[in-house]
Amino acid sequence: MLEAFFRYEFLQNAFYSGLLIGLLAPLLGVFLVVRRLALIADALSHITLSGIAASLLLAKHVVFFQGLNPLYLGLVFSVGGSILIEQLRSAYKFYKEIAIPIILSGGIGLGVVFISMADGFNNDLFNYLFGSVIAVSRSDLWTICIITVVVLVVLILFYKELFFLSFDEEQAKVSGINRKLVNFIFIVMVALVIAASMRIVGILLVSALMTLPVAAAMRLAKGFKQMFIYSIFFGEIAVVTGLVSSFYLDLAPGGMIVMISVLILLIVIAVESGLSIVRGITVKKTS
Repeated sequence: MLEAFFRYEFLQNAFYSGLLIGLLAPLLGVFLVVRRLALIADALSHITLSGIAASLLLAKHVVFFQGLNPLYLGLVFSVGGSILIEQLRSAYKFYKEIAIPIILSGGIGLGVVFISMADGFNNDLFNYLFGSVIAVSRSDLWTICIITVVVLVVLILFYKELFFLSFDEEQAKVSGINRKLVNFIFIVMVALVIAASMRIVGILLVSALMTLPVAAAMRLAKGFKQMFIYSIFFGEIAVVTGLVSSFYLDLAPGGMIVMISVLILLIVIAVESGLSIVRGITVKKTS
């Protein structure tokens, strides 16, 4: 079944990109979920949509943008949106969560304006919204590879700081950790991964890949490091199965990846509930 994915270049691009996204999205998703910042992924995905729409609009009027991968301007908007979120979280010290709907709303509004100026949807924009197996180019793959290396290096260097901030932000600040710098680096990493994921999963569905595998992992993991392992495992299963099934069934890969992630979550919950019932019955019999 995977033979075609190793025969054609466009399928290789999608498959290898998917493997990298299946690693990165749940990896950062663990920190987002633990810090109760899961909605940031939605906000940044919508501001990324504005960047993509702006690039497609500019391509109609400016020669330079005709040969430019829309992913690059999407990355710029995504990183810019992440910086704005951090600035707003600092401005609203007692209502930090309001920064997320502000950027989300602004991203949607700006995206709609750019789309309407570009005379509505086209096939390229549709692929960015819901993902596409055939739309992933070799340059997209190389961009994702670079982002993967950057994110992994940063996570290795700042793992202790991110771990501390995830569970006790105030104590981390007292301990001398530069909270603003670490938060800034982290939010920029999230922005890069979201922008990189949109070709495979789609802008409107990328946040699901950052949260659903983590939600399933939380039901099984007995520690923080185990949560990473389970999250990545579930993420990779969802991505690979979603890509293969979407290709052979001619469906949007983003939707298939998300639905498989939901199915994994439901199976994990059902199995865990069943095991809890069995344990309860066993305890009653022994007592």
